[in-house]
Amino acid sequence: MGFRLPGMFAAKQGAEAKNVPKGYLAVYVGEAQKKRFVVPISYLRNPSFQQLLSQAEEEFGFDHPMGGLTIPCTEEAFIDITSSLNSL
Repeated sequence: MGFRLPGMFAAKQGAEAKNVPKGYLAVYVGEAQKKRFVVPISYLRNPSFQQLLSQAEEEFGFDHPMGGLTIPCTEEAFIDITSSLNSL
């Protein structure tokens, strides 16, 4: 089951999971169980999202266990941050 926020969506599972639309970036979020989200690359310019990226760098460096960009925060915190970015 997924939910949709403007500009961000939970990624599909299975074969379609590798397809990321142009202008978007796939990230993995969560503490115990990681969930894949696809977010606009415009988020990369936002200081709040850059802070998440800094946390990812501190925890994982360039070795992300999921094979993609893993952000070490709860899904709830990630959704709160990205929801605020959608309202800008």
